[in-house]
Amino acid sequence: MHLDEYARGIALFNQARFFESHEVLEDMWRAAPAAEKKFLQGMVQTAVAFHHYSTGNRVGMRSVLDRAIGNLAEDPGRFGEVDLPLLRKSLNQWREAMDKERPLPPLPRIELLQP
Repeated sequence: MHLDEYARGIALFNQARFFESHEVLEDMWRAAPAAEKKFLQGMVQTAVAFHHYSTGNRVGMRSVLDRAIGNLAEDPGRFGEVDLPLLRKSLNQWREAMDKERPLPPLPRIELLQP
């Protein structure tokens, strides 16, 4: 995994630049070995979901959010250094708020674990 590009994709996500984040992470996903693909696909889908949200496409957002949650459901250990429990919690809060038509929580941030 190209850590500089990975860090850039996460930074773009955390700046709410979801389309750009998706582009960076998708390029990584395409070139990734099989062991990294599912995790990276979930990260790409997370960025795509919030890009849909940012453009007002709630139906698209909800659909892609489900796939992202599914692909991030398995814990790859410290792969990618993402705090996956925190990210999954945030994504599930968004899904629940949308399903129950409640106020949406703050935009999620992708937090990295400290080495």
